[in-house]
Amino acid sequence: MAEEIERKFLVLNDSWRKQVYRQSVMRQGYLSGSDKSSIRVRLADDKAYLNIKSATLGVYRKEYEYEIPVADANELLDQLCQGPLIEKTRYYVKYADHVWEVDVFAGDNAGLIVAEVELAHEQEEFAVPQWAGDEVSGDTRYYNVCLVKHPYKDWSTT
Repeated sequence: MAEEIERKFLVLNDSWRKQVYRQSVMRQGYLSGSDKSSIRVRLADDKAYLNIKSATLGVYRKEYEYEIPVADANELLDQLCQGPLIEKTRYYVKYADHVWEVDVFAGDNAGLIVAEVELAHEQEEFAVPQWAGDEVSGDTRYYNVCLVKHPYKDWSTT
């Protein structure tokens, strides 16, 4: 059984940028999203994936991911996925004993920057970088599947 244990944080400033060792431009969309699961198509640079993830709230979820042909991913994204698509650049940053993924969103979610760290188990201790702010792991607004239905550009600032 595949699983993902991930903690998500808002990003306070750009000081993480000097620690980036790799980046990937991503475009992704959702074929389906329900109260039980989501089915996502992701194009990341020159690779494409189909991902099925449980819709549980919190840091632990079931996750299955399969590589698919890039041409199929483009067709699925352009013709079958719900809009707007998620556009982002993912930056990889090593901090302490973990790799942090910093997602800088574009398009309808421009202005949103979040950092995620994957863990081996839910109680694993880890160092939080100074550039990481409030934890939003349990806030569904920050789930990519929710950003399709309620893009960051539409969030009220009041």
